[in-house]
Amino acid sequence: MKQNEIPVYFKRVISDFQDIPLPAYQTDGSAGLDIRAAIAEPITIQPGKFMKIPTNLTSEIPPGYEIQVRPRSGLAAKHGVTVLNSPGTIDSDYRGEIQVILINHGVEPFEIHRGDRIAQLVLAQVTRMDVAETLSVSDTKRGSGGFGSSGKK
Repeated sequence: MKQNEIPVYFKRVISDFQDIPLPAYQTDGSAGLDIRAAIAEPITIQPGKFMKIPTNLTSEIPPGYEIQVRPRSGLAAKHGVTVLNSPGTIDSDYRGEIQVILINHGVEPFEIHRGDRIAQLVLAQVTRMDVAETLSVSDTKRGSGGFGSSGKK
């Protein structure tokens, strides 16, 4: 393990997909690991539709961390395919199969093949909130303005 690396463990759910590589960084500067589709036959996502794509992996993430599931920019730019609940969260206590919800915002059907890179996984530290109820909150210059209110004059 290199400096600044946090150990995260992946386990294959079934052995039928041993040929599919574990999530991996594609370059030394990559922030996210590419994760791949673990499917026996091609799957087609029609325009405007979404599907859960299996990865055949479970993970063990250290407490105090999450894995964020993010879109791959190439799929979005070339095909209009992205992660529906972006970023998705894999909690440190989740032990089920990682599945990626992909949606096709493009105009053409999108076909996914066995082993295709479908998303990125980014490890992020989690800071938990200490929730308390109050009778008031402080005033700010912005106040209750939202949904683009700070960008127009």
